[in-house]
Amino acid sequence: MVAKSEKRFIRLNLITIVVTLLLILAGGIVRSTGSGMGCPDWPKCFDQYVPPTSASQLPANYDTKYVAERVAKNERFAKTLERMGKAHLADSIRHDQSILQHEPFNAAKTWTEYLNRLMGALTGFLLLGLVIYSFAYRKSAKRIILLSIFNVLLVGFQAWLGSIVVSTNLLAWVVTVHMLLALVILAILVYTYNYARQLGQQTTVIMSNIIWLKLLIFVSIVLTVIQIVLGTEVREAIDQISKSLLYNGRSTWVSKVGDMFSYHRDMAMFVLISNVVIYKIVKDRFNGKAAALMVGNSIAIVLIIQIVTGLLLSNFALPPYAQAAHILFSTVLFTLQYYLYLLVYRTDTYNK
Repeated sequence: MVAKSEKRFIRLNLITIVVTLLLILAGGIVRSTGSGMGCPDWPKCFDQYVPPTSASQLPANYDTKYVAERVAKNERFAKTLERMGKAHLADSIRHDQSILQHEPFNAAKTWTEYLNRLMGALTGFLLLGLVIYSFAYRKSAKRIILLSIFNVLLVGFQAWLGSIVVSTNLLAWVVTVHMLLALVILAILVYTYNYARQLGQQTTVIMSNIIWLKLLIFVSIVLTVIQIVLGTEVREAIDQISKSLLYNGRSTWVSKVGDMFSYHRDMAMFVLISNVVIYKIVKDRFNGKAAALMVGNSIAIVLIIQIVTGLLLSNFALPPYAQAAHILFSTVLFTLQYYLYLLVYRTDTYNK
């Protein structure tokens, strides 16, 4: 019998996973529409809690004011990197001339970025709620409490990193770290959700040995993470190409990316093959309404969506809706793969 307090945690955990994925979708929309610098400051937007809708509402001398603030913030960030022994990164930030260029005001981009920040704030509040509800496990599973608290700290660091993304004018490697940290936050949420659900439940037992399945799923997760990193770097390269071409010739941007796009495309084949093999094994080993089989079916659907959106991006001049969907479903794929790994990891093999 699951206590009501534990059911509340499990339900809120699931809601938080969904909202976190929606936050990643919002971030994908920001990237695909070029709205990342729609708000030149952080956490406010043009020093306002409610962003402006027209140029007449902008603060006086906003262009020079926020550039000066960004330069000062970046200098503090550069000094932190130097203390970590990353002098070359600190030097690249100090000499990045794009920091000195302000983004022209665009109301649509401003509100797109601001709504993304509101989604981030909602995610933070949900994670705080999870910490409160996690104390239902203070006697049975203290790891749920510790992981929930750790996730709030991670989100706080993620928010700070988001401010660095803005102040560095979308510096490439900072954007990549920002994305990877989102995957870590998701992984912790999936782990606490699965662990809380399986407390008190009997371990699933099947007839066949699945040690190779566990290994294959782990490898597929690693491949997916590599693929996401490569995709982030492809997007960063396209950002640079589009700026250099003054956002003209959109149909040529992908062809100018070079080897990085080829690596991303080739890695997609490895991801596809590994997941097809995993799906076949899961279908052979599990049956009926087994959670592992249902997750396997979901992975198959997500892979199809990823293939379709990838083809749209490479062959139809990077349509923004396909970009946002591609980013979203790459993280959905990671989430489902990790959940499948947790389910299979806890499955026992019957030995006669």
